[in-house]
Amino acid sequence: MIAQSIVDWLEAEKGLRLRLSTARSVSGGCINDAHIAETEEGGLVFLKSNQRNQLPLFEAETKSLEQLSSAAVVRVPTPLCHGVIGETTVLALEGIAMTNRTNNSVSQERLGLSLANLHQSFPQTEQFGADFDNYIGATPQPNPWTASWADFFTIHRLEYQFQLAESRCHKFREARTLLDAVYTHLSSLDIVPSLLHGDLWSGNVSFDETGAPVVFDPATYFGDREADIAFTHLFGGFGPDFYEAYRGQIPPVEPIRETIYNLYHLLNHFNLFGGGYASQVDSSIQKILSAV
Repeated sequence: MIAQSIVDWLEAEKGLRLRLSTARSVSGGCINDAHIAETEEGGLVFLKSNQRNQLPLFEAETKSLEQLSSAAVVRVPTPLCHGVIGETTVLALEGIAMTNRTNNSVSQERLGLSLANLHQSFPQTEQFGADFDNYIGATPQPNPWTASWADFFTIHRLEYQFQLAESRCHKFREARTLLDAVYTHLSSLDIVPSLLHGDLWSGNVSFDETGAPVVFDPATYFGDREADIAFTHLFGGFGPDFYEAYRGQIPPVEPIRETIYNLYHLLNHFNLFGGGYASQVDSSIQKILSAV
């Protein structure tokens, strides 16, 4: 249930009056509580809430959504406001009526074209990273501007995650060998920095009532566009029309790049959830070492 203090805060901050009788709990992932409610003005508001100390998570999400919105190629929920109310931190977003069009070929094609357009949104600098750090799930994601993609991905993605694993008392034996091999491989590529969603799995994509794609929960930065495409394969949920439309704009690359980029997400899932992800990390390490 949405607390009255949050209702009062939203009216004070944005002049929006929620109709509490319409509020309902919705999926907010495994990190936040989430509700959607109608306003007296006839719109929708999506509210995420968490503990007081999680305000940086919502600050980073706001910046990432604003960065995606500025590209003007795919719809994202507009951030309304965020703040701390008592012991709760809250993020209010534009509510969007979503429809399930996972198997709709037209919607999947529109998603593929939108992502291709996003990946051709280039920064004014030729460096990789972002003006701000953010989060991948609940894990901090450092984005320092870096001249080399090999340096950026090896140090600030893979090595960072290996260090987190080691701090949790799990050492992957061939981590250093893997990092050296990945660095050498990526150094041989000519990568142009592209604006990435950064956390592009099917749970962070939907479609509005017109069938237009909507993306949310981003972890944006400028990097190799293939990192986004790789993650779409890891857990599935994207149709053949999505890939056909995307590849009609941006040709495919060598397959091993997918395994390299998805290793980052597997390491992050291990650091967040443990369990069987360790064996998937080990398998990916062996696959990469045998290919590069």
